[in-house]
Amino acid sequence: MLKLLRILAVLVAAITISVFGTLYALCRLRNPSCVGQIARWYSAMHPLVGIKLIRRPRPEFDQPAIYIANHQNNYDMVTISSMVPPKTVTIGKKSLIWIPFFGLVYWATGNIFINREKRSAAIDTMTKVGKIIQERQISIWMFPEGTRSRGRGLLPFKTGAFHTAIAAGVPIVPIVCSTLHNKVDLNRLNNGTVICEVLEPIDTSGYTRENLKELIEKCHTIMQDKIAELDAEVAKLDAK
Repeated sequence: MLKLLRILAVLVAAITISVFGTLYALCRLRNPSCVGQIARWYSAMHPLVGIKLIRRPRPEFDQPAIYIANHQNNYDMVTISSMVPPKTVTIGKKSLIWIPFFGLVYWATGNIFINREKRSAAIDTMTKVGKIIQERQISIWMFPEGTRSRGRGLLPFKTGAFHTAIAAGVPIVPIVCSTLHNKVDLNRLNNGTVICEVLEPIDTSGYTRENLKELIEKCHTIMQDKIAELDAEVAKLDAK
């Protein structure tokens, strides 16, 4: 019974946020700060699924960057989505626009669509993204794993985010969320704590296409170690 009530509550809340978010974004002419604002509205649904969310942003960092985050499952919408900074848009596959209600708000907030099926088109889009960052002084949020991990740990990273950061001459800022796999049971009243944290910016000025792999490995290691650290902290908090 609790599961059914939660599903209905989340469904109603998500549709409401999507509708009002679309109107809000259109009134602001697809202002890039709309993405973070509406993402936080979605994240406000976390109590509906019994999660206590701890956020650790880095407000003192306010320059253009490529934000990279771990992508776990559908609960990312109520957890790590809360960490999208101002003047930041995301890059998503074109098929997202066909998701009822969400697709429209995703378009209206000014996010960038990419055709992943055509590698040449994807590369061309990433080149354009680098120019957009410089011209509009905005940041880009990406999931470098390219897909949801669904309990498989932090998957290998694709190269797009790192190529873009180097081309645009901006730092990479990792954002991590503690493990969500098997965390949420909609029939359970309390599903414990989830921690999301923005990590130190990583300078990309010393990297080129030749040593791109080193940058990718560095970012992956930093994020993997921090996720393990957050998981240990969450275990202690939930044990109390």
